[in-house]
Amino acid sequence: MHISAHLDVDVIAVETDDQLSVLVEMTAPTAPQSVEPRPPSTLEVVLDRSGSMAGARLDGAKIALAGLIDRLDPTDNFGLVTFDNHVTVAVPASPLADKNAVKRAIADVQAGGNTDLSSGYLRGLQEAERVAGPAGATVLLISDGHANAGVTDPDALRGIAAKARGKTITTSTLGYGLGYDERIMSAIADGGAGNEHFAEEPDTAGALIAGELEGLLSQTAQAASLAIHVSPQVRAVQVINDLPTTTNGDAVVAELGSFYSGETRKLVLVFDIPAIATLGLAQVATCVFTWVELPALAQHTLTVPVHVNVVPGDQAAGRVPDPTVRTELVYLQVQQSKRRASHHLSAGDAQAALGEIALSQSTINRILASAPEAMRAELADEAAALAYVADQVQQGMLSRAAKYSSMDARSKSSKHGRETQPPPPPTNPV
Repeated sequence: MHISAHLDVDVIAVETDDQLSVLVEMTAPTAPQSVEPRPPSTLEVVLDRSGSMAGARLDGAKIALAGLIDRLDPTDNFGLVTFDNHVTVAVPASPLADKNAVKRAIADVQAGGNTDLSSGYLRGLQEAERVAGPAGATVLLISDGHANAGVTDPDALRGIAAKARGKTITTSTLGYGLGYDERIMSAIADGGAGNEHFAEEPDTAGALIAGELEGLLSQTAQAASLAIHVSPQVRAVQVINDLPTTTNGDAVVAELGSFYSGETRKLVLVFDIPAIATLGLAQVATCVFTWVELPALAQHTLTVPVHVNVVPGDQAAGRVPDPTVRTELVYLQVQQSKRRASHHLSAGDAQAALGEIALSQSTINRILASAPEAMRAELADEAAALAYVADQVQQGMLSRAAKYSSMDARSKSSKHGRETQPPPPPTNPV
């Protein structure tokens, strides 16, 4: 694993309050070329089979799940929990010794009644924890409806997912159609350090389900975290990316989840530095990156100190901010704005959402000319996504705009730097 840190400015003025932005880039190792077998993977699917899933949605999900079985090894663990207002363990989590039997169990799933999402999710976590080995497990929650029974508070469900994450269980979510509650699905993906997916039709859902497995099977690092130990002279640090964070003593810990082979990920940290009275090199923080290497299941730690030069005010006045770091900071701040827009849309406040979108559009336009050439295409794609969300809001499609904005913001913020980016806005949504 390679990690590097880049400052937006390399000097700050003595006896002057300042902020320092740091771009942290992490690149996972590539998969080994040896024939050493990978450790067994564990995939637990929690599938909504409420009445609204009947027909093409449920049939498409079952076809996609059957395809997953073909791609998993017999030593891999697979489980399937289904739920409506009742929970059923359709396939107990275990190695895939009899793939045909598992496919038959998937085919037998039928649509039912209401949506007790929390009970299904909790049962799925129990199954995943029961069989997860040192490599941990991934839970994929698929639902098309509003949770109308059991635990329905997004923050409570985020806490459940975060507790499971502490046991090396990652949770990803797939919201199907326009009827599900994006606040709940986003909160679970956030707490579980997984992916947040959104699909309106079966083909898209099937591709996203397959992609989730592809990511699982290509992992070379998991249980990754970044602990930022701030120096005494630093007032605070903010992780700009949309990641689960906790405070542990003098450290802020950002949970990064798993990395696939060769993946590069970008984070931006902003340090609030009160006036430093002494000239010279000052240590701002120590970043400690911890991960478990696959397939060896060996834990590693890499430490990167962050320093800045404290200089006289006249010397600091001539500093030129690094355009790459500043552009990345603005890019992630735009994702925060889109997340707020999604929350406004979920609450039915279209005007507040349009205000956030307009602010993001003007920010993109402002930095586009000065952005590094390599980042301009990404900013142009972001402008297109913002225009799509604004258009959907203006057409009265608040639910679609909320779901797309939430999914797009989380993917670009929590996993920014991945070669595989979220899909572009649909041109002719169903």
